[in-house]
Amino acid sequence: MFNSLKGTITGKSGDRLTLLTGGVEWDVVMPAIDAGQLPAEGGEGRVYTWLYHREDQMKLYGFADESRRSTFLELLKVEGIGPKGAIKIMGGISQDELERALEAEDVSRLEAVPGLGKKTAQKMILVLKGKLAKALPAAASAPHGDLLEGLMEMGYDRRAAADALAKADAAIEASRCVTGEEREKLLFKQAIAYLSGGFSYSK
Repeated sequence: MFNSLKGTITGKSGDRLTLLTGGVEWDVVMPAIDAGQLPAEGGEGRVYTWLYHREDQMKLYGFADESRRSTFLELLKVEGIGPKGAIKIMGGISQDELERALEAEDVSRLEAVPGLGKKTAQKMILVLKGKLAKALPAAASAPHGDLLEGLMEMGYDRRAAADALAKADAAIEASRCVTGEEREKLLFKQAIAYLSGGFSYSK
């Protein structure tokens, strides 16, 4: 079974993405939020996949990372939510907001997601509370907390921002070229570059 596809992004439109790999162009359905985390058309990207196969149709669903795919599969366990509905839900609320709403049993926040009614929101809380939350530390107490808060204020998702900082930190640490305040500035710059889909270490 497919785990992921890596290739050139040839198109983006709403919840659809096309990806060219080895001469084959894949048509992938994915949450708009996930598609937004991938590079622009012409860039190289990796999409984690799930294949929906029935006698009368076959669709390939894609996600920015494995945790997002896991969230999609958990949503399918909720009565009344199919693949199409799960994609719409995930495209209308960030991962962090979804987890917070479930843990706080915030029905009103879930109802604000396009296409999600009160009864389905209540079912989601019943089935998924405690299943998605990763018990992430508060931004201030996380590694590079100030930088993480800065990225979040710029609109980046916390998990994506933390991952970008960790990878940028590892690359800069390996170089052993900069320290102190200069290192912090470079770390922030490279994390933004990574979040934009073009990470590469450079001073």
